[in-house]
Amino acid sequence: MSIAFTPPELQLDAFTCPYPNCSVYALQEKLEVWRQLDNHIFQRSMRQFTFSVCQHCQQLGIWEGQILVFPHSLSAPVAHIDMPADVMKDYDEAREVLGSSPRSSAALLRLCVQKLCITLGEKGDNINADIGSLVTKGLPPNVQKALDIVRVVGNEQVHPGTLDVRDNPEIAAKLFALVNFIVDDLISKPRVIAELYSQIPEPKLKSIENRDGNKVP
Repeated sequence: MSIAFTPPELQLDAFTCPYPNCSVYALQEKLEVWRQLDNHIFQRSMRQFTFSVCQHCQQLGIWEGQILVFPHSLSAPVAHIDMPADVMKDYDEAREVLGSSPRSSAALLRLCVQKLCITLGEKGDNINADIGSLVTKGLPPNVQKALDIVRVVGNEQVHPGTLDVRDNPEIAAKLFALVNFIVDDLISKPRVIAELYSQIPEPKLKSIENRDGNKVP
């Protein structure tokens, strides 16, 4: 199952905490900023600053109008629970640098896809060839598109190209959901199916084998 993720929006009572060291979906208390004119009169700040306090980690978000200005980062979902450890390390690094460098983030996610291809039995020397090989093995079209999106966008950030996520950093933020989608479809779902299939009684498995004319894995 993929990780639930709700991007921070000031009007929401709860959303995913924008701090990478928290990233928990939690209630967010809102505190408006006021200034004191004299001993008895207070006035709401003209710049319309608002604080949000995560009720899970108690860390502070600062908003100007409807824009989250601190922490200075674009929020991204945490890694899928079934993501391989070596891939998760790069994924988490990509989350940490998303706000300061969307280009670096996108390039790291491309590396995640390359490592995922190796996990799936490909060589890892050429990510485009690896995806093509997976397609010949029956890769679902939606997963192929997700892989190629991350591959192309990430590649454009380290080579001169036409797509620069500095012009639209939200593109980089959306790549995280695609990587989690890939892990869910190619790793999590097969694992769940295999675990359930292994619980079928042996006589029933033999019956299936005889029906299909081949050895059941």
